[in-house]
Amino acid sequence: MNLVLFGPPGSGKGTQAKILQEKRGLPQLSTGDMLRAAIAAGTDLGKRCKAIMESGDLVPDEIVIGIIAERYDQPDCAKGAVFDGFPRTIPQAEALDAMLKARRKKIDIVIELKVDDAVLISRVEQRIKDSGGGARADDRPETLQNRLAVYYRNTAPLIEYYKKQGKLVTVDGMAPIDGVSRDIEAVLDRAGRRGCVGV
Repeated sequence: MNLVLFGPPGSGKGTQAKILQEKRGLPQLSTGDMLRAAIAAGTDLGKRCKAIMESGDLVPDEIVIGIIAERYDQPDCAKGAVFDGFPRTIPQAEALDAMLKARRKKIDIVIELKVDDAVLISRVEQRIKDSGGGARADDRPETLQNRLAVYYRNTAPLIEYYKKQGKLVTVDGMAPIDGVSRDIEAVLDRAGRRGCVGV
């Protein structure tokens, strides 16, 4: 099963992707994590991406798609994966469809985590307080506001893209974490019973 978790920055995609990885054995493919690892390792790719990510802008498509394709070809993705933070634009979605089609795979289901922007910003402010002010450079309220603007400009059109394919399901991302997990599990179980996905 290939699943996309979709929603604004801070909507809980990463948390839910990790839960799905534990429960269903589907690797979490987080472009953010992969890029941060490259930055931490000081690779050429990391250096190129650092300034872009810190400003809250999107890393160029060819870099992201190359990273995703390389990771997807690892043996642990043989039964599928959870795409977390990717695709973020229509061209990325089309490139992902093409990449999967070349491997005789496809995106089976897309889950949108619906959230309230004001609550997201207060969550980030709380995280900063909890961490004693040592939050990531891309995890500050002003950066989040820029990331939300980028999301609505570039990423929100994907809702219509996946709706047309009949793959989009919306879940209330404002519910408690375990409630969101239960809703996602219910969506996947229903999809499995309809025979449109299989692990």
